[in-house]
Amino acid sequence: MKFLTYLVIALVFWNVVTFGMMGFDKHRAKKGGWRIPEKRLFLCSFLFGGPGIALGMSTFRHKTQHASFKILVPLSIFVDVLAVCAVIWFVKFR
Repeated sequence: MKFLTYLVIALVFWNVVTFGMMGFDKHRAKKGGWRIPEKRLFLCSFLFGGPGIALGMSTFRHKTQHASFKILVPLSIFVDVLAVCAVIWFVKFR
């Protein structure tokens, strides 16, 4: 049971980070300067950060018109949910 607690804490922390990444990138888009590459945002999204990216898109109104983000971020959330369910199932029934 401790493992699942750590997993939830790690997922929440990581999604706070990805949410912050979207806010930072929006700020840099307004002010100019170095931006976070879209490939990196997608990678973070598929590495269990999809909810944070999606919430950041909505909150900061950032990347909401990009078709790739409209498709890949929800897909990443779906894949991540399946992966987390598989991990939970493996831990619970091994």
